[in-house]
Amino acid sequence: MTVHLIADSASDLPKSFIEENRIGFIPLHVTLDGNEYEDTVTIQADHIFQAMRDGKVPKTSQASPDTIKKVFLHYAELGEPAIYIAFSSGLSGTYQTAVMVANEIKEEFPDFDLRIVDSKCASLGCGLAVMYAQTLCVNGNTIQEIETSVKSFCARMKHIFTVDDVAYLARGGRISKTSAFVGGLLNIKPILHVDDGRLVPLEKLRGQKKLFKRILEMMKEESGDWADQTVGISYADNEDTALSMKQQIEEAFHPKEVILHSIGSAIGAHSGPGTLAIFFLKP
Repeated sequence: MTVHLIADSASDLPKSFIEENRIGFIPLHVTLDGNEYEDTVTIQADHIFQAMRDGKVPKTSQASPDTIKKVFLHYAELGEPAIYIAFSSGLSGTYQTAVMVANEIKEEFPDFDLRIVDSKCASLGCGLAVMYAQTLCVNGNTIQEIETSVKSFCARMKHIFTVDDVAYLARGGRISKTSAFVGGLLNIKPILHVDDGRLVPLEKLRGQKKLFKRILEMMKEESGDWADQTVGISYADNEDTALSMKQQIEEAFHPKEVILHSIGSAIGAHSGPGTLAIFFLKP
């Protein structure tokens, strides 16, 4: 029986991939100038980034229960199993809301096999998990096999990312305003990662050249076999920087593939323009 996949907008997957593979899609919400939008549906990331450069502070919120219910009901009515690979529960309430909605739907459709995976990943870290799950679906794996494999995949996902201006993290409450002020004066670039689904700072470096060198060093320290690795790079209105990082990664590690895609509004509203994030599997 066909197993269907569901993803949310915080996976930062290309729209073409979502559409070509008929993946159920759940947009998170972004509020700007008092108006609420659906990430990638009624607002695009470039609009958010320009607003942030103009000093505005967009807010984000989890996907609505109604939207989640509509997507889940579609597969329940088909009578076919589905897996939702959700944005980290440590960064959004979307996962918890999805679990609540799923329990309600199963009262009406008790035979509906719906699995909800807390990826504990963000952006293309979650997106790579969805891509991996899609391969398993095409290969005819059972829903139990897919769920087990995806959970293992997510547990190995490494996030390394940096932001161009720490002030954006301060506005979102991710770091103190004092740290942001000092960091901006000294051209300090933070390196952060995601640990158990939550944002954690690792190091601070001055200047992009040192930053890139250290990111490559960290990748070497954390990685295993690159020959079969797909590396993800997500970026925020800085594609040239992402392309430069891609070239350096390819020269240093020769991975199977490097995928680039823009960060969406839901993630970008917190990290700001100039964000660069790298995703790969730990051994």
